[in-house]
Amino acid sequence: MTSEVAESAEAVGVAPAADAGFLQRYGATIEYILIPGAALLGALAVFGVFVALYGKNPLDLYFYMYYGAFGTWFSWQNTLTRAAPLILTALCTALPAQLGMVIIGGEGALLIGALSATAAALALQGASPIIVQIAMVIAGVAGGGLWITLSGSLRQYRGVNETISSLLLVYIALAILNHLVEGAMRDPASLNKPSTREIGAVNMIGTIPGTDVHWGLAFGLAAAVAAYVLIYHTTFGFAARVAGGNIRAAKIVGLSVGRLILAICFLAGGCAGLAGMIEVAAVQGRTNANLAAGYGFTGILVAFLARQNPLAIIPVAILLGGISASGGLLQRRLGLPDASVMVLQGIIFVFVLASDALYGRIGFLKGKS
Repeated sequence: MTSEVAESAEAVGVAPAADAGFLQRYGATIEYILIPGAALLGALAVFGVFVALYGKNPLDLYFYMYYGAFGTWFSWQNTLTRAAPLILTALCTALPAQLGMVIIGGEGALLIGALSATAAALALQGASPIIVQIAMVIAGVAGGGLWITLSGSLRQYRGVNETISSLLLVYIALAILNHLVEGAMRDPASLNKPSTREIGAVNMIGTIPGTDVHWGLAFGLAAAVAAYVLIYHTTFGFAARVAGGNIRAAKIVGLSVGRLILAICFLAGGCAGLAGMIEVAAVQGRTNANLAAGYGFTGILVAFLARQNPLAIIPVAILLGGISASGGLLQRRLGLPDASVMVLQGIIFVFVLASDALYGRIGFLKGKS
């Protein structure tokens, strides 16, 4: 009997829940899941209060949000379709964050990428569809990459804050899009809504077999995985994280911080530019004002909620894509404005920023009593 009690006590003593060493080893990982999750739940609760003041039942709100995002196979496909550009635009913020940079200009890179891809497709009319699609990918990535590299160059060579410059570049990109779509690239047949000529049905990217989800989702997943490998399993990524932790130390050990900044910015912008190319080649078929749908700005929220981790971006993008996809159902069933989901996204962003102060301050996750 005594031996059994001793064995039980020993088993309890090494249980992970009671092992301070376990919490010291994995406390930070638990924080990265627990704190954003709590911020998300808090934002939903506050949004529920607003809905209640609007005269609607918050429980109905949560049900229709879930049903509109994940309740049916159609909802899932709609969610995944919306998640594809969010993954790519989130990477536009997450990659520079490894260097300590805050880039919020993914929307501009998306628009420039879309314009570049459309121009490439229209210039190659009559060529093989595979050639046109490859040219669109290259043009979209190059256009978006160079656009964000411009912000990185201003930071590196002129000392301009990259957050401000990347945001201002969004409005310049939007002005360029409107100027070209309503001018040199305008299709004369587009009377009510100016747009470019169509790239052609044969040049469009199809859907994943058995679904209505376009191949843009596969591009996004591949880009997120590749970004994770690049950042956490290559010397380039290690150098970027060292520079992000302490630029002065990185320069002392001989790292070329300027080249790292430009390379990371190009890769980040290339991801957003690829999102623009996908929106043209898989959804719109042409460039018009519909491309300014706010994917770049929502991508900022995705990146912050995922703590700038490329792999964590995938589930967060699906979640935010689902919230966006549920907007129409909320409008039809509860009479809420379709823009209600944008209000929710804003509340989530505030909660995520506020919760940032909690990291490293939760005692029990450090193995402390």
